[in-house]
Amino acid sequence: MAIFHVVVHRSGSDWKQGVPLEEQSGWEAHAEFMDGLVDQGFIVLGGPLSDEFRVVHVVEAASEQDVRSTLARDPWSETHLQIAAVEPWTLRLDARQTA
Repeated sequence: MAIFHVVVHRSGSDWKQGVPLEEQSGWEAHAEFMDGLVDQGFIVLGGPLSDEFRVVHVVEAASEQDVRSTLARDPWSETHLQIAAVEPWTLRLDARQTA
């Protein structure tokens, strides 16, 4: 599986600026979906950048299309979050333990 660096913007039509993440509409469905992606090993790392507008995910997937189609199933896709970039990432340094 390839590793991808994904940048997502919190800028969909339903995103309410100034409202905490957990108080946004549809939060519970989004959180459940994202937790499932972590459990499946699709999302390796993820979280917001300091500007609280951009979110970065490191994902393991076969292709960019797999990344886009998987994230398109998120209940927040396009309503709260929009993919800004999906970039293949060549890892040269990795301190994670392999099983």
